[in-house]
Amino acid sequence: MRQKLLLLVIVLALGVGLVPVTAQDSMGLPEFIQHTECEVDLTGEVIPIIHLGDLSGPFAFITQPLLLGLGDAIAFYNSHGGVCGATLRSDVGTDYRDTGGKREEAQAAYDFFSAQTPKPDVLVLYASADAELLRSQVEEDEIPVLISAGSVAGLYGEDSNTPGWIYASNPLYADQLGSFCQFAGANAEMYPDPVIGYISWPGAFGEAAYTPETIAYCAAQGVTVLDTPEYFLPTATDISTNVQNLVDSGANILYTNSLATGPALVAKTIIDLGLEADVKLAGVNWALDTSVGLLGQRTLGPTGLPSTNGLVGSLPFRWWTERQEPGVAFITEQADANERGPQVRNISYLLGWGLVDTYMELYIQTANRVGSLEAVDGAAMKETIESMDYSPLGLYNFNYQGGSTRALPNNRVGMMAYLNAEGTGPATSAQDAMLVDLPDGNKAFVPILIPLTEFAPAPDLRPGGADVPQ
Repeated sequence: MRQKLLLLVIVLALGVGLVPVTAQDSMGLPEFIQHTECEVDLTGEVIPIIHLGDLSGPFAFITQPLLLGLGDAIAFYNSHGGVCGATLRSDVGTDYRDTGGKREEAQAAYDFFSAQTPKPDVLVLYASADAELLRSQVEEDEIPVLISAGSVAGLYGEDSNTPGWIYASNPLYADQLGSFCQFAGANAEMYPDPVIGYISWPGAFGEAAYTPETIAYCAAQGVTVLDTPEYFLPTATDISTNVQNLVDSGANILYTNSLATGPALVAKTIIDLGLEADVKLAGVNWALDTSVGLLGQRTLGPTGLPSTNGLVGSLPFRWWTERQEPGVAFITEQADANERGPQVRNISYLLGWGLVDTYMELYIQTANRVGSLEAVDGAAMKETIESMDYSPLGLYNFNYQGGSTRALPNNRVGMMAYLNAEGTGPATSAQDAMLVDLPDGNKAFVPILIPLTEFAPAPDLRPGGADVPQ
């Protein structure tokens, strides 16, 4: 099994083990960025990147860096000619609004943007709950949506079989749990007699992976999923009863479809209850993030390493230290130039850059086809989204297979660990771990990610999906 270490952002910030980056051409884009050639001059035009979502509530650990990634990418591309001469823009109030994770605020923000003349050509959302809320509205208004979320209802409707106008950049959450079950069932040395207890936040996001189809698929892989999930609020501080209920029912793996404080709290509780020898932690792609790697350090296990050491989850995007990838090396260079600290260098900062690069290609292709920016609308943009085959800065593959899918399928499984003092691999205890200074004066362990599989399509587990057991 290939286990190539991916050092997380703190290593990058400190310059530990960095690979030199070739200086880019100051008069143009780096050679590896290959956009379609412009056939229409858009000089003097403005292209807004319109988005709405939770920037101050439970998702803030993930979404706040998105703003910085968007801002840094917009500034870079505008300084290199923009979109065929057009200027990209994403200003607070004018182009994006914070909903605080509240349904009524999401609706109000959408009402504001959708009432504009002309309507947005494309909209960006953050959360499954917003996708489910606005699914029928964006279809009626003919506004395609890009999102990094994955509930079946948000992407395929209540009947699970009606592809809408919302397109996700990561696999469905149900499919991600299926990927984990596939891995657990094939690796008995890590997961003997695997029994999953599902523990997560309530709501569209937290509950999205717990479906009958995924449970059946897991059973076919030799993995039992308990029939009673446990849910806790993002504001919860004590979930010992939830965890104990699942363990008492036979769970030896806890799987969480939460992010930031969610996985960290489950990890803390496993340690607090003395279950670390018998219970392992796994989760959605958002669980393998910088935020979780840092929040997990509030509680240490018996070896002195953070509670999130050993967490396994999905890795559908390239990560910070895959420096052999030109896009990752380039974004790191830009983050350094903009003095972005460790907490900023997470998954959403990367996706902010990928999103802006995607906008570049979407607008170039669409304007080329329809003849002008004025002629670009939601229907034209939807056609481009469904036909485009592109890799935004090499972070992931943007290909919706001619419109037959609404979630990009590629995924891989990885593990969170912490770097040893020599910088050569994972630490086995606090005694051989690397500690680094943070800007606030504290010291921190260095989280690392260890890919356990190669990229491959996640199983298709939406109702009627190709991999759902009959």
